[in-house]
Amino acid sequence: MKKLIIIGLLIGLFSVSCNDANKKEEKLRYTQDSEEINTLKSAISDYEKGDWQSLKSHYADTAQIFHNSTEGQSIDAVISAHKETLSGLSNYKFADEDEEYEMVVTDEDNTWVNYWGDWTGTISGSNQEVIIPVHLTAQFKDGKIVREHGYWDNSVMMMAMQESDTTATDTIN
Repeated sequence: MKKLIIIGLLIGLFSVSCNDANKKEEKLRYTQDSEEINTLKSAISDYEKGDWQSLKSHYADTAQIFHNSTEGQSIDAVISAHKETLSGLSNYKFADEDEEYEMVVTDEDNTWVNYWGDWTGTISGSNQEVIIPVHLTAQFKDGKIVREHGYWDNSVMMMAMQESDTTATDTIN
């Protein structure tokens, strides 16, 4: 009887040890602190500074970027569009408060980083401030962004710019 109890205890200890070893081998599926998150934070910071070369360095050469679109663009095309859009602003940035980052690894072993935050900009001429909620999600491979989706409602800024243009035209006439 004692032998059976001892054997039972040994089997129980062995199975617990195996389960702990398997848990250690499981890949991290969710976190709010990772190298990929730091890379996306750096890309956002480079955007805010207008450091386009540094921004580009965070993306793979073949990265496809989908900002409010179903058609992908290269990082060079996106940078060009950013420069054009930002030319009508006296300043812009992402608000640091209330921003959220998370990294998830999918069942297919794809690594994605999600960002939620508010973008603020001031329209040149009218000094009107606009605030736009933004969601970015970026897929990473080998430390680089290979695919990015960005979603925001740009109509707020477009209306503010049109209003500024109308006010400037009325002042001239």
